[in-house]
Amino acid sequence: MRVLIVEDERRLAEGMKRGLEAEGFAVDIAATGTDGLWLAEQQPYAAIVLDLMLPGASGFEVCRRLRQQSIWTPVLVVTAKDGVFDEVEALESGADDYLTKPYTFAILVARLRALIRRGSSPRPRALQVGDLTVDPFTRRVDRAGQVIELTAREFAVLEFLCRRPGQVVGKRAILDGVWDFGFDGDPNIVEVYIRHLRNKVDRPFGRESIETLRGAGYRMVDDAG
Repeated sequence: MRVLIVEDERRLAEGMKRGLEAEGFAVDIAATGTDGLWLAEQQPYAAIVLDLMLPGASGFEVCRRLRQQSIWTPVLVVTAKDGVFDEVEALESGADDYLTKPYTFAILVARLRALIRRGSSPRPRALQVGDLTVDPFTRRVDRAGQVIELTAREFAVLEFLCRRPGQVVGKRAILDGVWDFGFDGDPNIVEVYIRHLRNKVDRPFGRESIETLRGAGYRMVDDAG
């Protein structure tokens, strides 16, 4: 099994390489994010061990660009950055697991083998409703080639609807799917977010893709104009 290590600290990378080779892996090393990305594009690795703070391109960027190209090689981030937001960003950028330094080498090997057992499973493809594209993985929304900026909650509501094109979806279902089952606030909050979405993804483009069915809920339809 061939593994790629993308790490700019040479001694650390070489030590990791020797340890993994002793465990039966074949190992390549890249010292920059740019080189790591190129190697990952050219070689079908079993897994990638990736630092975040890299010259050329950050680990976040390497993950994003691989996933945008539908390269689903499992990625284990190994980094000294132990903040919650760094971990969240890494996972949302496409990493499969996150390990902070210092770590026990046995844990590194176990995590790596677990990822390899899972394999390179494709992630969800972009959702398409008419000329509206919603990518759950990159969290990108565009209509007719124009990128639309949404808040996290707006994106979640839109994604929920786009996963059910043509279906009538009630307020309660949206609340349960986007907020949580214990939400006890005003259910009319859904109307607020639907209005925000219409103002961003429909009206500027002359579309009416988010329909209201009075007393029933909402429906996402193909209205490509």
